Amino acid sequence: MGNENNEAGRTGSVSRKTNETDIQLSFAVDGTGQAEIETDVPFLNHMLDLFTKHGHFDLSVQARGDVDIDDHHTVEDIGICLGQTLLEALGDKKGIKRYASVFVPMDEALAQVIIDLSNRPHFEYRAEYPSQQVGSFSTELVHEFLWKFALEARMTLHVIVHYGQNTHHMIEAVFKALGRALDEATSIDPRVTGVPSTKGVL
Repeated sequence: MGNENNEAGRTGSVSRKTNETDIQLSFAVDGTGQAEIETDVPFLNHMLDLFTKHGHFDLSVQARGDVDIDDHHTVEDIGICLGQTLLEALGDKKGIKRYASVFVPMDEALAQVIIDLSNRPHFEYRAEYPSQQVGSFSTELVHEFLWKFALEARMTLHVIVHYGQNTHHMIEAVFKALGRALDEATSIDPRVTGVPSTKGVL
């Protein structure tokens, strides 16, 4: 892992190689929406691109995995790596807003993402999709990705899909809302001195 933690460029990077996946990922909180994403899971590429652009992050992902078996390990491990780099990039979390709640519509679908960069990993997920697949992508992997992301980033993450009819639209709304909520929660609030917690640490 590498770290360059300052307000102008909060970044993290990780290289993770297992028998199932080989991933290089770098993440900048204070970016311009630049996404360079190459994985074996096309639908995840699309979702990560949306997440990056709507959060104004910079994200680079090169990932190869055992997709001949299924997409599970690749999606899970990218979630792990993204969470690790976010935690690294935020450092001591001084001056951040910490909380965010964002609604995003996508045509008929409405998703809500609530974040607390609390250093307490917790994930709540309320979503029922009309179909179990979007193309070759299994919708159950959305849960797997988000849970591992929240766990490794040590954040409280609540994701609610209030309604929708098109599974692609519903998941797309989730990733857009995730980007926008994370952008808000990580943003620097000039009124905050030190860490936004009565404990004095996050």
